[in-house]
Amino acid sequence: MDKLTTYRQIAQQLVAQYAQYTAKREGIETVAIADEASDNYLVMKVGWHKGRHEHWMVFHLRIQDEKIRVEWDGTDYGIGQELLDAGAPKEDIVLAFYDPQTRALTDFAIA
Repeated sequence: MDKLTTYRQIAQQLVAQYAQYTAKREGIETVAIADEASDNYLVMKVGWHKGRHEHWMVFHLRIQDEKIRVEWDGTDYGIGQELLDAGAPKEDIVLAFYDPQTRALTDFAIA
C-alpha cells in the first residue's frame, strides 16, 4: 500500500474514532469531516449551549507533500502521538500549529 493511501486511512480512522465521542455540553454535536479530494480531516463540535453558539475544532489534519500536517490539536492525548501509534513515522508528521523554529525543538518533522 502506498504512503498516501496509508495516511488517508489513518486520518479517516482517527476522524471516525473521535466522531463517536459525545460533547459534555448539552446541545453540542460532533461534526466529522474526511475529505479525500482536498485531504483535509477534522472533527469539530458545534451547537448551542445555554443561549450561546459554540464552535470549536477538536483536531484538523491535512495531508500535503506526502506528510501529515497537524493544523490543530485540541485533544487531551495528542493527535501527533495517536498518528505515531497508528503507524505514521515521526519524519512524516508536521506539527503545523507551531512555528518552524518551535517545530525544530520537537521530535517531529519541521516541514
